Amino acid sequence: MGKVKAFFSQLDFSWRTLKDYGLIILGGLIQALALRTFLVPAQLVSGGISGIAQLLHYLEGWPIGAVTLLGNIPLFILGWRHLGGPRFAIRTILTVLSYTVLTDILIEITGTTPITDDILLNTLYGGIVLGIGLGLVYLGRGTSGGTDILARIMNKRLGMSISLSYMITDSLAVILAGFFFGWEKTMYGLVMIYLSGIAADFVTQGNNVVREAMIITDETTKVVSAISEQLGRGATIIEAKGGYTQKDRPIIFCVVTAAEVIRLKTIVHDADPDAFMSVGHANEALGEGFSPLGERT
Repeated sequence: MGKVKAFFSQLDFSWRTLKDYGLIILGGLIQALALRTFLVPAQLVSGGISGIAQLLHYLEGWPIGAVTLLGNIPLFILGWRHLGGPRFAIRTILTVLSYTVLTDILIEITGTTPITDDILLNTLYGGIVLGIGLGLVYLGRGTSGGTDILARIMNKRLGMSISLSYMITDSLAVILAGFFFGWEKTMYGLVMIYLSGIAADFVTQGNNVVREAMIITDETTKVVSAISEQLGRGATIIEAKGGYTQKDRPIIFCVVTAAEVIRLKTIVHDADPDAFMSVGHANEALGEGFSPLGERT
Protein backbone atom coordinates (compact mmCIF):
# COMPACT_ATOMS: atom_id res chain seq x y z
CA MET A 1 0.00 0.00 0.00
CA GLY A 2 2.88 2.32 0.81
CA LYS A 3 4.41 1.80 -2.63
CA VAL A 4 1.11 2.68 -4.29
CA LYS A 5 0.88 5.93 -2.30
CA ALA A 6 4.50 6.72 -3.15
CA PHE A 7 3.75 6.14 -6.83
CA PHE A 8 0.83 8.57 -6.94
CA SER A 9 2.65 11.12 -4.79
CA GLN A 10 5.34 11.40 -7.46
CA LEU A 11 2.96 12.00 -10.33
CA ASP A 12 3.06 15.49 -11.83
CA PHE A 13 0.07 17.17 -13.46
CA SER A 14 1.59 20.55 -14.26
CA TRP A 15 0.88 22.31 -17.57
CA ARG A 16 4.23 21.06 -18.95
CA THR A 17 3.34 17.49 -18.04
CA LEU A 18 -0.16 17.72 -19.50
CA LYS A 19 1.38 19.07 -22.70
CA ASP A 20 3.69 16.05 -22.75
CA TYR A 21 0.69 13.74 -22.33
CA GLY A 22 -0.98 15.43 -25.29
CA LEU A 23 2.13 14.88 -27.45
CA ILE A 24 2.28 11.24 -26.38
CA ILE A 25 -1.36 10.57 -27.25
CA LEU A 26 -0.99 12.36 -30.60
CA GLY A 27 2.16 10.36 -31.30
CA GLY A 28 0.36 7.11 -30.49
CA LEU A 29 -2.48 8.05 -32.84
CA ILE A 30 -0.09 8.86 -35.70
CA GLN A 31 1.73 5.56 -35.21
CA ALA A 32 -1.60 3.72 -35.28
CA LEU A 33 -2.52 5.53 -38.53
CA ALA A 34 0.81 4.52 -40.08
CA LEU A 35 0.22 0.91 -39.10
CA ARG A 36 -3.33 0.74 -40.40
CA THR A 37 -2.84 2.86 -43.55
CA PHE A 38 0.53 1.68 -44.86
CA LEU A 39 2.18 -1.17 -42.95
CA VAL A 40 -0.58 -3.72 -42.32
CA PRO A 41 -2.05 -3.58 -45.85
CA ALA A 42 1.44 -4.06 -47.34
CA GLN A 43 2.45 -6.73 -44.79
CA LEU A 44 5.41 -4.62 -43.73
CA VAL A 45 6.54 -5.51 -40.22
CA SER A 46 7.44 -2.48 -38.12
CA GLY A 47 9.76 -4.35 -35.79
CA GLY A 48 9.86 -4.97 -32.07
CA ILE A 49 6.88 -6.19 -30.06
CA SER A 50 4.38 -4.59 -32.44
CA GLY A 51 6.19 -6.31 -35.31
CA ILE A 52 5.78 -9.69 -33.67
CA ALA A 53 2.13 -8.78 -33.05
CA GLN A 54 1.78 -8.00 -36.76
CA LEU A 55 3.19 -11.42 -37.65
CA LEU A 56 0.68 -13.13 -35.37
CA HIS A 57 -2.08 -11.01 -36.89
CA TYR A 58 -1.13 -11.99 -40.45
CA LEU A 59 -0.69 -15.69 -39.57
CA GLU A 60 -3.34 -16.30 -36.91
CA GLY A 61 -5.63 -13.29 -37.04
CA TRP A 62 -4.78 -12.14 -33.51
CA PRO A 63 -5.47 -8.46 -32.73
CA ILE A 64 -2.29 -6.42 -33.09
CA GLY A 65 -3.03 -4.00 -30.28
CA ALA A 66 -3.89 -6.62 -27.67
CA VAL A 67 -0.80 -8.73 -28.41
CA THR A 68 1.41 -5.62 -28.34
CA LEU A 69 -0.07 -4.63 -24.97
CA LEU A 70 0.64 -8.04 -23.42
CA GLY A 71 4.14 -8.19 -24.88
CA ASN A 72 5.01 -4.84 -23.31
CA ILE A 73 4.58 -6.00 -19.72
CA PRO A 74 8.08 -7.50 -19.16
CA LEU A 75 9.78 -4.62 -20.99
CA PHE A 76 7.70 -2.18 -18.98
CA ILE A 77 9.22 -3.61 -15.80
CA LEU A 78 12.71 -3.16 -17.27
CA GLY A 79 11.93 0.42 -18.26
CA TRP A 80 10.60 1.21 -14.78
CA ARG A 81 14.01 0.37 -13.38
CA HIS A 82 16.15 2.26 -15.91
CA LEU A 83 14.04 5.10 -17.29
CA GLY A 84 12.54 7.00 -14.40
CA GLY A 85 10.12 5.05 -12.20
CA PRO A 86 6.65 6.63 -11.82
CA ARG A 87 7.21 9.34 -14.46
CA PHE A 88 8.28 6.68 -16.94
CA ALA A 89 5.37 4.43 -15.94
CA ILE A 90 2.53 6.87 -16.55
CA ARG A 91 3.97 8.04 -19.86
CA THR A 92 4.61 4.54 -21.15
CA ILE A 93 1.19 3.27 -20.08
CA LEU A 94 -0.40 6.25 -21.81
CA THR A 95 1.58 5.67 -25.01
CA VAL A 96 1.05 1.93 -25.18
CA LEU A 97 -2.67 2.20 -24.45
CA SER A 98 -3.26 4.96 -27.00
CA TYR A 99 -1.22 3.17 -29.67
CA THR A 100 -2.60 -0.34 -29.12
CA VAL A 101 -6.24 0.57 -28.54
CA LEU A 102 -6.36 3.00 -31.46
CA THR A 103 -4.68 0.46 -33.76
CA ASP A 104 -7.28 -2.21 -33.05
CA ILE A 105 -10.14 0.30 -33.28
CA LEU A 106 -8.94 1.63 -36.65
CA ILE A 107 -8.47 -1.84 -38.11
CA GLU A 108 -11.84 -3.01 -36.74
CA ILE A 109 -13.72 -0.01 -38.09
CA THR A 110 -11.96 0.57 -41.43
CA GLY A 111 -10.46 -2.82 -42.24
CA THR A 112 -7.10 -3.05 -43.97
CA THR A 113 -7.93 -1.80 -47.47
CA PRO A 114 -4.74 -0.15 -48.78
CA ILE A 115 -4.47 3.35 -50.20
CA THR A 116 -1.98 2.00 -52.72
CA ASP A 117 -0.63 -1.42 -53.66
CA ASP A 118 2.80 0.02 -54.42
CA ILE A 119 5.08 -1.45 -51.75
CA LEU A 120 7.69 1.27 -52.25
CA LEU A 121 5.16 4.03 -51.51
CA ASN A 122 3.91 2.11 -48.47
CA THR A 123 7.49 1.76 -47.27
CA LEU A 124 8.33 5.44 -47.71
CA TYR A 125 5.14 6.91 -46.29
CA GLY A 126 4.80 4.24 -43.60
CA GLY A 127 8.32 4.85 -42.35
CA ILE A 128 8.01 8.64 -42.33
CA VAL A 129 4.58 8.73 -40.66
CA LEU A 130 5.60 6.10 -38.10
CA GLY A 131 8.75 8.09 -37.31
CA ILE A 132 6.79 11.33 -36.87
CA GLY A 133 4.57 9.59 -34.34
CA LEU A 134 7.56 8.13 -32.54
CA GLY A 135 9.30 11.52 -32.49
CA LEU A 136 6.24 13.19 -30.94
CA VAL A 137 6.25 10.56 -28.21
CA TYR A 138 9.91 11.29 -27.52
CA LEU A 139 9.17 15.04 -27.46
CA GLY A 140 6.62 14.24 -24.77
CA ARG A 141 9.49 12.61 -22.83
CA GLY A 142 7.88 9.21 -23.25
CA THR A 143 8.62 5.91 -24.90
CA SER A 144 6.34 4.00 -27.25
CA GLY A 145 7.00 0.83 -25.30
CA GLY A 146 8.12 -2.50 -26.69
CA THR A 147 11.73 -2.72 -27.76
CA ASP A 148 11.65 1.07 -28.00
CA ILE A 149 12.21 0.89 -24.26
CA LEU A 150 15.49 -0.87 -24.98
CA ALA A 151 16.25 1.74 -27.64
CA ARG A 152 15.69 4.56 -25.14
CA ILE A 153 17.94 2.84 -22.60
CA MET A 154 20.66 2.52 -25.25
CA ASN A 155 20.15 6.18 -26.23
CA LYS A 156 20.33 7.34 -22.62
CA ARG A 157 23.03 5.06 -21.24
CA LEU A 158 25.26 4.53 -24.29
CA GLY A 159 24.73 7.83 -26.12
CA MET A 160 23.52 6.16 -29.34
CA SER A 161 21.34 8.22 -31.66
CA ILE A 162 17.65 7.36 -31.70
CA SER A 163 17.87 6.08 -35.28
CA LEU A 164 20.72 3.65 -34.57
CA SER A 165 19.30 2.29 -31.32
CA TYR A 166 15.86 1.95 -32.93
CA MET A 167 17.39 0.08 -35.89
CA ILE A 168 19.24 -2.38 -33.66
CA THR A 169 16.34 -3.24 -31.37
CA ASP A 170 13.68 -3.50 -34.09
CA SER A 171 15.48 -5.37 -36.86
CA LEU A 172 14.88 -8.85 -35.40
CA ALA A 173 11.12 -8.99 -36.03
CA VAL A 174 11.59 -7.60 -39.56
CA ILE A 175 14.16 -10.29 -40.37
CA LEU A 176 11.85 -12.94 -38.89
CA ALA A 177 9.11 -11.75 -41.24
CA GLY A 178 11.32 -12.74 -44.16
CA PHE A 179 10.69 -16.42 -43.43
CA PHE A 180 6.94 -15.91 -43.87
CA PHE A 181 6.54 -13.16 -46.46
CA GLY A 182 9.78 -13.34 -48.44
CA TRP A 183 13.07 -11.51 -48.12
CA GLU A 184 11.98 -8.71 -50.42
CA LYS A 185 9.49 -7.64 -47.74
CA THR A 186 12.27 -7.84 -45.17
CA MET A 187 14.47 -5.50 -47.20
CA TYR A 188 11.62 -3.02 -47.57
CA GLY A 189 10.92 -3.38 -43.85
CA LEU A 190 14.51 -2.49 -42.95
CA VAL A 191 14.32 0.59 -45.19
CA MET A 192 11.06 1.55 -43.48
CA ILE A 193 12.67 1.26 -40.01
CA TYR A 194 15.62 3.36 -41.14
CA LEU A 195 13.31 6.07 -42.48
CA SER A 196 11.24 6.08 -39.31
CA GLY A 197 14.42 6.55 -37.26
CA ILE A 198 15.45 9.53 -39.40
CA ALA A 199 11.95 11.03 -39.11
CA ALA A 200 12.02 10.55 -35.33
CA ASP A 201 15.40 12.28 -35.10
CA PHE A 202 14.13 15.16 -37.25
CA VAL A 203 11.04 15.67 -35.07
CA THR A 204 13.02 15.58 -31.82
CA GLN A 205 16.05 17.56 -33.03
CA GLY A 206 14.68 19.53 -36.00
CA ASN A 207 17.01 20.55 -38.78
CA ASN A 208 19.59 21.73 -36.26
CA VAL A 209 22.53 20.20 -38.16
CA VAL A 210 25.65 21.28 -36.32
CA ARG A 211 29.40 20.74 -36.52
CA GLU A 212 32.02 21.04 -33.82
CA ALA A 213 35.49 22.29 -34.71
CA MET A 214 38.82 22.00 -32.93
CA ILE A 215 41.55 24.37 -34.12
CA ILE A 216 45.24 24.47 -33.25
CA THR A 217 46.97 27.65 -34.35
CA ASP A 218 49.72 30.06 -33.43
CA GLU A 219 47.21 32.90 -33.91
CA THR A 220 44.76 31.89 -31.19
CA THR A 221 43.63 35.39 -30.25
CA LYS A 222 43.21 36.45 -33.87
CA VAL A 223 41.16 33.37 -34.77
CA VAL A 224 38.88 33.65 -31.71
CA SER A 225 38.23 37.33 -32.45
CA ALA A 226 37.43 36.60 -36.10
CA ILE A 227 35.02 33.81 -35.17
CA SER A 228 33.22 36.14 -32.81
CA GLU A 229 33.10 39.12 -35.20
CA GLN A 230 32.43 37.38 -38.51
CA LEU A 231 30.32 34.39 -37.41
CA GLY A 232 28.86 35.69 -34.17
CA ARG A 233 29.86 32.43 -32.49
CA GLY A 234 31.59 31.92 -29.19
CA ALA A 235 34.73 29.84 -28.80
CA THR A 236 36.41 28.10 -25.90
CA ILE A 237 40.17 27.92 -25.45
CA ILE A 238 41.28 24.59 -24.03
CA GLU A 239 44.73 24.36 -22.50
CA ALA A 240 46.68 21.48 -24.06
CA LYS A 241 50.22 20.29 -24.70
CA GLY A 242 51.75 18.96 -27.90
CA GLY A 243 52.48 15.26 -27.69
CA TYR A 244 55.75 15.45 -29.61
CA THR A 245 57.06 18.91 -28.75
CA GLN A 246 55.68 18.92 -25.19
CA LYS A 247 54.99 22.63 -25.70
CA ASP A 248 51.78 24.36 -24.66
CA ARG A 249 49.37 24.39 -27.62
CA PRO A 250 45.92 25.80 -26.76
CA ILE A 251 42.99 24.33 -28.69
CA ILE A 252 40.09 26.47 -29.90
CA PHE A 253 36.75 24.66 -29.64
CA CYS A 254 33.61 26.04 -31.27
CA VAL A 255 30.26 24.82 -32.56
CA VAL A 256 28.75 26.11 -35.81
CA THR A 257 25.96 25.15 -38.18
CA ALA A 258 26.78 23.02 -41.22
CA ALA A 259 26.27 26.07 -43.45
CA GLU A 260 28.91 28.00 -41.49
CA VAL A 261 31.70 25.45 -41.86
CA ILE A 262 33.05 26.93 -45.12
CA ARG A 263 33.15 30.42 -43.60
CA LEU A 264 34.92 29.04 -40.54
CA LYS A 265 37.56 27.39 -42.73
CA THR A 266 38.10 30.70 -44.53
CA ILE A 267 38.45 32.57 -41.24
CA VAL A 268 41.05 30.12 -39.92
CA HIS A 269 42.99 30.10 -43.20
CA ASP A 270 43.09 33.88 -43.41
CA ALA A 271 44.38 34.12 -39.84
CA ASP A 272 46.88 31.26 -40.05
CA PRO A 273 47.36 29.21 -43.25
CA ASP A 274 49.43 26.70 -41.26
CA ALA A 275 46.71 26.04 -38.66
CA PHE A 276 45.38 22.54 -37.95
CA MET A 277 41.60 22.14 -37.94
CA SER A 278 39.34 19.17 -37.25
CA VAL A 279 35.58 19.30 -37.97
CA GLY A 280 33.23 16.67 -36.57
CA HIS A 281 29.50 15.95 -36.50
CA ALA A 282 27.39 16.74 -33.46
CA ASN A 283 23.92 15.29 -32.92
CA GLU A 284 22.54 18.44 -31.33
CA ALA A 285 23.54 21.84 -29.98
CA LEU A 286 21.59 23.44 -27.15
CA GLY A 287 22.12 26.78 -25.49
CA GLU A 288 23.13 30.29 -26.57
CA GLY A 289 23.07 30.69 -30.34
CA PHE A 290 21.20 27.41 -30.85
CA SER A 291 18.01 25.78 -29.57
CA PRO A 292 17.12 26.61 -25.94
CA LEU A 293 18.36 24.14 -23.35
CA GLY A 294 15.12 22.81 -21.89
CA GLU A 295 14.50 20.12 -19.33
CA ARG A 296 15.79 16.78 -20.60
CA THR A 297 14.86 13.29 -19.52
